[in-house]
Amino acid sequence: MEENKHLLPYAKRPDFHVGRATELSGKNRALYRLLEVIPGLASWSTLIGVVVASLYAPFLAAYFIIAFAIYWVLKTAFLSYHLRHNWRRLRHHMTLNWSEMLERFQYDHMHHIVVFPFYNEPIEVARSTIESLSQVHYDKKKISVILASEERAGAGAQAIAKELKEQYGSEFADFLVTIHPANVPGEMAGKGSNVAYAVEEGRKVILDARNIPYENVLVSNFDIDTVLYPDYFNCLIWHFMTAENPLKSSYQPVPLFNNNLWQAGSLSRVVAMSSTFWEMVQQERPERMATFSSHSVPFKALYEVGYWQRNMVSEDSRIYWNLMMANDGEYDVIPLSYPVSMDANTAGTLYGTIKNIYKQHRRWTYGVENFVYIVYHFTKNKNIPLGKRIKITLQQAEGYWSLVTNPIMLFILGWAPIFLGGRVFHETVLSYNLPIVVRNLLILAMFGLVISAVISLSLIPKRPEGRSRFAYVVMALQWILVPITMIVFSSIPGLDAQTRLMFGRYMGFWVTPKSRS
Repeated sequence: MEENKHLLPYAKRPDFHVGRATELSGKNRALYRLLEVIPGLASWSTLIGVVVASLYAPFLAAYFIIAFAIYWVLKTAFLSYHLRHNWRRLRHHMTLNWSEMLERFQYDHMHHIVVFPFYNEPIEVARSTIESLSQVHYDKKKISVILASEERAGAGAQAIAKELKEQYGSEFADFLVTIHPANVPGEMAGKGSNVAYAVEEGRKVILDARNIPYENVLVSNFDIDTVLYPDYFNCLIWHFMTAENPLKSSYQPVPLFNNNLWQAGSLSRVVAMSSTFWEMVQQERPERMATFSSHSVPFKALYEVGYWQRNMVSEDSRIYWNLMMANDGEYDVIPLSYPVSMDANTAGTLYGTIKNIYKQHRRWTYGVENFVYIVYHFTKNKNIPLGKRIKITLQQAEGYWSLVTNPIMLFILGWAPIFLGGRVFHETVLSYNLPIVVRNLLILAMFGLVISAVISLSLIPKRPEGRSRFAYVVMALQWILVPITMIVFSSIPGLDAQTRLMFGRYMGFWVTPKSRS
């Protein structure tokens, strides 16, 4: 256990980094397996229950659907309010002079490690990311870059990494290229195992070699397509210096999936901006946040829990739950309300785009595996207040349940009593009014799309030369696709992910293809 002396006490548990039930034994395995079944069982029971109720209790089903539609209108208004608020906050933060705001702080002792997990993405994607880092308004000699490559990606990826190091290496304090070994026992091939290996290499080669104190280091884990805005690190340091407990907090920017928005099709644009909007809403509800995709974490906190998990899919959010569990609930996510730009998911054909988006969102919604981890460890770590454990459990359960069930119930099953209710129900006034009431409530909820359209137009990059101004009209009207995208790229992949987990058909990590063509 000599190598584990640095871990926090709870992080030393043999089940701390559990990824799935098969890694446990005895009662712990049975409990974890039961928890893996619950999300899918709840979602399927709800959807099947609406159909069964429409057949055998159509009046009850009809009133439930009306009540649910009213709930949806209120929820839409609530989320739209948070979206507008964060939009104003984000725009305000982008106008601030963060360098001037930092003048009252002493932060020269702080060092940044920026790690970019890299697989086989085109060099133009990686180069635009490193180029944006080289242009930030921050002392680049306080930034160490780790380009975390994969052995399984082959010689081509290594050649790209070498070229980027030769081009940009002199601009930063360090430019380390790591090669994550393939087929390591106990690891899943994916982002988590790669960045964990890379940051540990950075600890030995950069921090220990230069005697940099761990508490003076912030690690930013960025996807390889993450283009940075100039003041990101100034904004990050300001929030770090003003945080109530800076070493027990992670820092989350807003991911704008807009790098290639002008090259993407309408379907891809709507899905990409919808993902951005959800993260903007979450920024206004930090008590419900976990880290997502590109984020920044104090190195000391990472070191105390053994870095990102190497045996699971959704490592970007799991690291927050690892940190929260290890610190007995005393760990936060601080929203930066400052953007980083990333790629919308596209392919060369419509079918390819649909396929890629579906796979990406199935991977994202497989984050339901975190619900299992959370509840399992809430039964073990009694140092976390009971009220907090119950609150988080209910929040997470509702989130994963509503993600899957709400769009299907609204847009497909909302009319089930009409088709399945039988002659007695069809002869009632309720049967006549149900579709009218549901339709009107959904139309009312759709006014939220107008807000989404307006905000989306303010977040897209500058119109390229040769593109007509009429494209803005198309980008506004494309939001009518939302009912379709909610079902096809939210509910169905979420149900797919939960069903796989329910039956123990565990997923691996799928790398989203990147392209700027």
